[in-house]
Amino acid sequence: MDRQGKIINPSEDPQLSKETVLNFYQKMTLLNTMDRILYESQRQGRISFYMTNYGEEGTHIGSAAALESNDLVFGQYREAGVLMYRGFPLDLFMAQCYANADDLGKGRQMPVHYGCKDLHFVTISSPLATQIPQAAGAAYALKRENMNRAVICYFGEGAASEGDAHAGFNFSATLECPLIFFCRNNGYAISTPTNEQYRGDGIAARGPGYGMLSIRVDGNDVFAVYNATKEARRRAVAENQPFLIEAMTYRIGHHSTSDDSSAYRSVDEVNYWDKQDHPISRLRHYMTARGWWSEDDERSWRKQSRKTVMEAFERAERRLKPNPELLFTDVYQEMVPRLAKQRESLFRHIQQYKEHYPLDLYEK
Repeated sequence: MDRQGKIINPSEDPQLSKETVLNFYQKMTLLNTMDRILYESQRQGRISFYMTNYGEEGTHIGSAAALESNDLVFGQYREAGVLMYRGFPLDLFMAQCYANADDLGKGRQMPVHYGCKDLHFVTISSPLATQIPQAAGAAYALKRENMNRAVICYFGEGAASEGDAHAGFNFSATLECPLIFFCRNNGYAISTPTNEQYRGDGIAARGPGYGMLSIRVDGNDVFAVYNATKEARRRAVAENQPFLIEAMTYRIGHHSTSDDSSAYRSVDEVNYWDKQDHPISRLRHYMTARGWWSEDDERSWRKQSRKTVMEAFERAERRLKPNPELLFTDVYQEMVPRLAKQRESLFRHIQQYKEHYPLDLYEK
C-alpha cells in the first residue's frame, strides 16, 4: 500500500480479515506506547538502558504474522514487536528491563535482551551478528529433523558488514537450510549512514552471490512485509533453501539511550519519516478507509493501551530483584570449587559492607 493506505496492486492485497488487521494495528501501537514509557523511565534513571523501535513496527508485525508459531526466531535487539505479536506479556517485557525477580533471564542481561523458550525466541546477544551463523546451525538441525519448521534471523544492515554475516549466508546456502534472513535496513548503523557502509546495491543484492533468493521490500508497508515473509517461509520449508529479505525502513528514534542522533542527522530528516511515511499511519489510513477504525476508537485505544502499559510498569517497579544466589546457578550442574570460592568471597564482602548493599530489595 502507498503512504495513504491505498492498495497499489489489488492482486497483492493479502485479504486479511478485519480482526487480523486490527490486531496488527494494536500490536504496533502498543509497542510504540511501551517504547515511549520505557524510554522515559531510562531518562529518569529508573532503568539503565533502552532501545526504541520507532518507525520499524511494520517490519516486526508483518514478518511475525507470516510465520508459524513454532518457527524459531533469532533477533538482534530491535525486534520486540515480534515477541509481542507472539504473546509475550507486558509484565515480562517490564521484568526484563527492570531485571526483577520475574525476569526469565534472572536479571543477568542488559535491558531489551529478551528471550522466551516457550515462544521459540532465542535470547538476544549484545555482540552484533552472532545470531546469524547460530541461526544457520539451528536451521540445519531443523532440516535434519524434518520438522517442517523454519528459522528467521533478524539483523540490521550494519550487522551485514560483520564477518559472521558472510559465514551465516554461506553455510545456510551450501547446507540448504530452511532459513529466512530478515535485514532491517533502517538507514543507519548507529551513526554511520548507509552511503558510508557499502558501495553495492544494498543487502538484497548480496544474496545471488551466495546462491540465495532475495527480495527488497518496503518495510513501512506491513502488508508487503507480510507477503514477502510468507512466501519466503513457504520456499524455505518446501524447498530447503535460505531466503534473504531486505526491508527498507527508517530508525526514527536514537540508536539507543546512549546515543544522540542529532549529532549526525537533521531534525527535518527525522520529522519527514515520522510524519510522512510511518508504518502505523499507513495502516491507520487503510483501516479508516474501510470504516474499521474511527477517531473515537483511536482515543479509546490510546488511553487503554497507555493504562495497560503503565500498570505493568508500576508492578515491575515494585517487584523485588532476583536472589543474588542466582549469580552462581545455571552454568554447572554442580558448583565447581572456583565458583564456590567466588560465592563465598562475594557474600563475605557484602556482609562486611552491608550498608552499601540493600539486600531487603532482593528476594531471599
